[in-house]
Amino acid sequence: MEFNELKETFVQKVMNELFIHGTISQPRQKSNDLKRVRLKKIALQNELYIQFEYQYERIMKHENILLKDIGHVLDPLLEEFRQVHAQFETEQIHIQISKKFKVMWKTTKEVVKKTATLEHNRKKNYLLDENTVHPFLVRLGVQTETGQIKKAHYDKFRQINRFIEYIDDAIEYLPKNRTVRILDFGSGKSYLTFALYHYLHVVKGYDIQVTGLDLKKEVIEHCQQIANDLQYEHLQFLVGDINDFNEETSVDMVVTLHACDVATDMALARAVRWGANVILSVPCCQHELFSQMDAPALDVLLQHGLMKERFAALATDAIRAEILSLVGYETQLLEFIDMEHTPKNILIRAYYTGKESTKAAMKKYESFRDLLTAKPFLEKELHEHLYVKK
Repeated sequence: MEFNELKETFVQKVMNELFIHGTISQPRQKSNDLKRVRLKKIALQNELYIQFEYQYERIMKHENILLKDIGHVLDPLLEEFRQVHAQFETEQIHIQISKKFKVMWKTTKEVVKKTATLEHNRKKNYLLDENTVHPFLVRLGVQTETGQIKKAHYDKFRQINRFIEYIDDAIEYLPKNRTVRILDFGSGKSYLTFALYHYLHVVKGYDIQVTGLDLKKEVIEHCQQIANDLQYEHLQFLVGDINDFNEETSVDMVVTLHACDVATDMALARAVRWGANVILSVPCCQHELFSQMDAPALDVLLQHGLMKERFAALATDAIRAEILSLVGYETQLLEFIDMEHTPKNILIRAYYTGKESTKAAMKKYESFRDLLTAKPFLEKELHEHLYVKK
């Protein structure tokens, strides 16, 4: 198939009523800030649209385009990217476009027909179906033995699914030809650790080895018993501290959820030193910057204790994200779950790309740091990665 034919054919297929959703990825230029685009058909005020979700290095943007007008948006995207996945009600399509614009088009027929749900505010279509019995959710008390989500735990179910969405997005950054090594620092009751294992190993079939680490012995013992009962052979739980865990020299994914204050920075620094391809972190209790800030230009804001506390937390996560970007990661700050459910709702997502930082990027970071008179713990931990040329 010729490239021009591809554009015409794909646009027509997306305009067909059988289209459900798709992803356009693998930018041709590494310098392209736009990393991937997700497509989803929706209905708004009795009109059909394609919702384009643009995923940049730091932010996401959405645009709703009338179905009949999508050609002028899709055509340039197909020229900028090399890979397309599209889900239709009766088939999946995978398209690969070479450097010289040669096209490989593969179609897989679906055994079970999938139907698009078009309502913009429809009931959430979770990766973990809420009408299916998931043994790990039953053991963790989120789901009944007959498959109903317990009313008191529905927010936890939403959080678990939100986390799995991030795991699903990260799959393309994980190795395919060997065991994937994953560490979860501060795993606690391990709802998300079990969810990660279930999705990657049970659902997706990945060869993984997962370790959950926490200081609470009784919690660890309980989680290990559940893992044993579920026959999750490649999931182990250990009692330990981030600083004391020295059993690994290389890790593929590091997860750290609600590690307090600089414990988050310790985990991030360890992940960078291990060369982790994927980092997922939800920070907690950021106190370090609060006592360091001395910025007269911001006194109108910082004179209020509540505002200073919130600003310090936001600035801390912004600094963490910037440092990770400077050492070769594509980094985003994302909403983990809705604000009304928890104030700890910012997730740092970082994928290692090896992209070298620029003097301008370093200067921008240093200017912000110096404005706040901050002395970030993470910068000290990663000083050799930031300032010493390899």
